[in-house]
Amino acid sequence: MLNKSFIFIFIFLVSVQTSFAGEEHGKSEKFNIGEMIMHHIKDAHEWHFASVGESHITLPLPVILYTKDRGLEIFSSSHFHHGIHNGYINEHEHIKRVDANGKIDESVKVLDFSITKNVASLLLSFLILMVVFISIANKYKNNKNQAPSGLQSFFEPIIILIRDEIVKPNIGEKYERYLPYMLTLFFFVFFNNLLGLLPGGANLTGNISVTMTLAVLTFLITNLGSNKHYWKHLWQPTGVPGWLIPLMLPVEIMGVFIKPFSLMMRLFANITGGHIVLLTLIGLTFMFKSWAVGFGSSLFALFISCIELVVAFIQAVIFTLLSSMYIGSSIEENHDSDFGH
Repeated sequence: MLNKSFIFIFIFLVSVQTSFAGEEHGKSEKFNIGEMIMHHIKDAHEWHFASVGESHITLPLPVILYTKDRGLEIFSSSHFHHGIHNGYINEHEHIKRVDANGKIDESVKVLDFSITKNVASLLLSFLILMVVFISIANKYKNNKNQAPSGLQSFFEPIIILIRDEIVKPNIGEKYERYLPYMLTLFFFVFFNNLLGLLPGGANLTGNISVTMTLAVLTFLITNLGSNKHYWKHLWQPTGVPGWLIPLMLPVEIMGVFIKPFSLMMRLFANITGGHIVLLTLIGLTFMFKSWAVGFGSSLFALFISCIELVVAFIQAVIFTLLSSMYIGSSIEENHDSDFGH
């Protein structure tokens, strides 16, 4: 199993370096590592997998635009390879209308509902999650009181870990009500973290819009499902002298919003930071154009890749753990018990 893991990581590094080498071969200007890194971690209107020489292996994605004068328009992103298409131009992944002279017309507001690389990756992860867990659920239904097998045997220990070590201790007696959300949250983050490490993969969990959406969901569940003790503790913290409450109240209110903000930023920063470090190490080969540097950077990239596989799991656990703690604190029956009252 260990040998297979190293072979997979080696193929990953070779694939990524080949991709970068192909892109650099077709350019006469000096290699810009900053542009390369931003190109690979940002969202795009097409899915770029690799470059071989001057040829690019890409998947065109549907561009869906709405303007007040033209209404809804749908076409392939491959049309932008030739520059302007149907009066639109893709300027650094921002689609804008141009006039007859080819200049950007800022007076026209273009609403972009396109299926971008991150959206396509989101749909792919949704499909994988549905296929995997519907098949597992069917096995539980059809093979009751039997030893797990196949995917069921692989995922069952992880499910039990999340249930017994994270959700149940932090939420308490009502954990079953929130367990489906917690398991969905964990596996969504975990699967997309792993998909982002594949050659040509999308940086979905490194997109702050995605992490913000997950954090907002936890924020809504925490505050909409909370009980009176949660709000009483917020406005009248137990054990705090009366004269100190006016100072504590703004802190407590800020804490309500800081919690989801920390969820959003932690996942975004860790996943994006890991990708940047890995891409930087690989990009050193093309900066120095040296096989010695390339060999050394590849060894470091191999080490970072192993760490990233662990981080993919840890970040999913942390996001689920903190969400469980926030929800558990909002439905706890009596905060006074913490102070022996």
